[in-house]
Amino acid sequence: MTEEKKEKVLIVDDDKFLLSMYAVKFKNHDFEVETALSGAEALSKLQNDKAPDIIILDLIMPGMDGYEFMAKVREQKLAPKATIVVLTNQGQPEDIEKAKKYNVQGYIVKASTIPSEVLEEVMKIHQGK
Repeated sequence: MTEEKKEKVLIVDDDKFLLSMYAVKFKNHDFEVETALSGAEALSKLQNDKAPDIIILDLIMPGMDGYEFMAKVREQKLAPKATIVVLTNQGQPEDIEKAKKYNVQGYIVKASTIPSEVLEEVMKIHQGK
């Protein structure tokens, strides 16, 4: 009997409430969930663990922001097959353009998306990759 492998998602956000809410949403849809409260914490998890299938990250975080995190992930070739989705309140065209330079597959603005839509959108982006 083979057990279906759960897809693994890494959620990076400095907002503990949002982090736990999204973790529950994804766990309820059969994802294996890892969380990190900062870019630095997420980076160390990627360096010491098998790569997730999906990385969801905020851009504005203390210390290492999302842009710096993405730059390091690309430089160090961590999680090369992962679908990367930015989930942020930064909805300005220049923010989106800057994120696209890091080869992100999706960009979701938190303020205009409810959590269940975030889940659906991430799954759509990941499956369409």
